[in-house]
Amino acid sequence: MGELLLYIGIISISTWAVWKGGSLLEESSEKLSDYYHLPPLIQGTIITAVGSSFPELAATILSTLLHGKFDLGVSAIVGSAIFNILVIPGISAVMVKRMPADLSLIYKDTQYYIISVFVLFISFALAYIYYPVNITAGNMEGNMTRWIACLPIFFYILYIFIQGMETRDYRRDHGKRAVLGVDREITNIRKDWIKLIISLVLIVASVEGLVSGAIFLGNFFNTPDFIWGITIVAGATSIPDAVVSIKIAKKFKGSISLGNVLGSNIFDLLVAVPVGVLIAGSAIVNFTVAAPLMLFLAIITIIMFIFLRTNLALVKWEGMVLLGLYVLFVIWMIFETIGITSIVIK
Repeated sequence: MGELLLYIGIISISTWAVWKGGSLLEESSEKLSDYYHLPPLIQGTIITAVGSSFPELAATILSTLLHGKFDLGVSAIVGSAIFNILVIPGISAVMVKRMPADLSLIYKDTQYYIISVFVLFISFALAYIYYPVNITAGNMEGNMTRWIACLPIFFYILYIFIQGMETRDYRRDHGKRAVLGVDREITNIRKDWIKLIISLVLIVASVEGLVSGAIFLGNFFNTPDFIWGITIVAGATSIPDAVVSIKIAKKFKGSISLGNVLGSNIFDLLVAVPVGVLIAGSAIVNFTVAAPLMLFLAIITIIMFIFLRTNLALVKWEGMVLLGLYVLFVIWMIFETIGITSIVIK
């Protein structure tokens, strides 16, 4: 019992550290984006999104390299993506009552995120089809190799290219007005870079505490690691995303807030997952576990797209629906753990 309390304390402290690191990262990345004259939507979908997704990237690398548990890292990322797409916009919409979204966000970023979900799903399927291992009744596993991991990374490079074209067009149309006064306001860019590096170090250290805590809880309660990864680790590592997006939403910048959520999830799925494979050389993927979770992620993403396209905004009642869906997801995971359902855990 004493060891359980110790790890609960580690998880709590690590969660607080992730929040502090995320807040520091949000502050520094916003100033850096202003300094380099990036368009607002690019700030949300690339700079802030990648920065706030660093905990998920760290979770994949640490769980794979230090603990040899790739599935734990994947579950944390998928759980974080589910948390990001349901809880963060849900809370933001309830708080501000209406989050406007421009057509560029809906038709480019939202649809590219849907593509990202299916690209990662196809990558898992390729691992099972071409490199099957440990095939038993109700259990389908495959070895995800580096060449398969390159597939989602290629799609992220394509996403960066598209956003680069957006940045070029923005600077061409607004460059002169964007530069006026900015250099006078930001006089110490080196200080912001130092803050950014400190925040990343703090996040890595705290994520290791979360991963170790999840592994202990899995062993202590005799439950699969991925259950704790998809709930505890996912929720804690999503705190920087929540901090950034909710703060932006409260400033009535709905498109930037939603852009951060979508950009963060695109980075998580297309980069954070395959990076663990590239570092380790290969990793075992349990397709039986991944398939229903990726299907759920695809469904809620399509629901989000429908909500945004209907009114060109996310309104309060739609935010409440998203929060309700996350509650149902948590209940589903609890049922899987105690054996009431067996869609994921066979």
